[in-house]
Amino acid sequence: MVNTHLDRLPVVVIGAGPVGLAAAAHLAESGLDFTVLETGDGPAAAVRLWGHVRLFSPWRFNIDPAAARLLGEAGWVRPDDDKLPTGAELAADYLQPLAELPALKSQIRYGARVAAVTRLGLDRLRTAGRDTTPFLVRLATGEDILARAVIDASGTWGTPNVLGASGIPAHGETEAASYLEHALPDVLGADRDRFAGKRILVVGAGHSAANTLLALADLAEQAPGTVVTWAIRSDSPARTYGGESADALPARGALGTVLRAHVDAGRINLITRFSVATVNQDADGGVVVSDGSREVVADRIVAATGFRPDHSLTTELRLDLDPIMGSTRALAPLIDPNEHSCGTVPPHGVDELGHPEPGYYAIGVKSYGRAPTFLIATGHEQARSVVAALAGDWDAARDVQLDLPETGVCNGNPVVGQENIAEEGGGCGAPAAEPAGRGLATGIAGGLISSPLTLITLPSATDEQTGGCCG
Repeated sequence: MVNTHLDRLPVVVIGAGPVGLAAAAHLAESGLDFTVLETGDGPAAAVRLWGHVRLFSPWRFNIDPAAARLLGEAGWVRPDDDKLPTGAELAADYLQPLAELPALKSQIRYGARVAAVTRLGLDRLRTAGRDTTPFLVRLATGEDILARAVIDASGTWGTPNVLGASGIPAHGETEAASYLEHALPDVLGADRDRFAGKRILVVGAGHSAANTLLALADLAEQAPGTVVTWAIRSDSPARTYGGESADALPARGALGTVLRAHVDAGRINLITRFSVATVNQDADGGVVVSDGSREVVADRIVAATGFRPDHSLTTELRLDLDPIMGSTRALAPLIDPNEHSCGTVPPHGVDELGHPEPGYYAIGVKSYGRAPTFLIATGHEQARSVVAALAGDWDAARDVQLDLPETGVCNGNPVVGQENIAEEGGGCGAPAAEPAGRGLATGIAGGLISSPLTLITLPSATDEQTGGCCG
């Protein structure tokens, strides 16, 4: 950043979520001019959408150090480090106060949707003068903003994966969109009426699926007729159960233990080796989901199938994306979920996040592409490293340190009915589970028969079948 023209321009941060605001805090501390562009009408807009959900990592792993220093100077009362916050608490007790700090507030623009990022007067083919030409960030309104660098922390919440097992919509999926829910619906709260007394199919093997399953099991105890089926592509749910009692984060381990208990007791109907091929409406007002040989009839489908990054904003930048992960090529082998859980991802920073396009960095969950191994704590360290590089302190930028737990699987993130955690653990931080299994809910086990085309029958619950039990 030696060009004087570029030095007069701000760093543009896309997104005012946990990682985008962490980047803003580090930029403020470094004395660099910046502008944060947020699509929502306030900070942490996506986080608030899963505000009913509790994280399974305590506060101490979800607060960025630079943000904590700035807040501390303003008299902020830090939450109990050992308490497990909900998404709503994360937004209200930390991210909102952070966004309201004078050093940040005047630099954040809400309702500012980014439509494209390119170089001023240059498309991706032009090479000469590229590193000394400002970025042009175009908003959906048509307004153009010039920037010296762009930190893209826009996340992936708005681009969920499809239900179809082949990576494209299943046959009939688009037409059946009104039956579909994406990750982390508020089953026990605002969305209750859409699920109570219904046949629910949850597709996915991550912790977002597990979180929803636990809430649905609780709902089945309260609302007769609620039948819960869980479909996964693998032949075992062991990965979802995770480390259980051996997990470095006890709340995350408890998730697997309670989920296993629901499945073993038949309160959740588990179907393995099920890859969604077709989704069709039936004459009774439900929807039939098939893998080609078996069918499940449901009233609602929760597609907890993960998320993917939207790189359409940056098609005129020179990005070197791994063809499989959708991350940078350097980062891809470090986050590959075939090789790593969230706790075994090595420390990484500006060098692994860089592209052939100098000055553009995707950080946070978007940096991981389609890998589900991201943690908030990882995003904080990414922000620190990238901002240090933009400030010219390359020694600090490359001094990347990260301490994560090695047990458990972090491809979503729930917790089971506890607000505090005393044991030492690492810092996973994405949505977890609001208390579920207060009493282990009972349910109905549907039959599964492997014939050329099998209808998996989900019987209606009776009063006897939905009696409570002690958990």
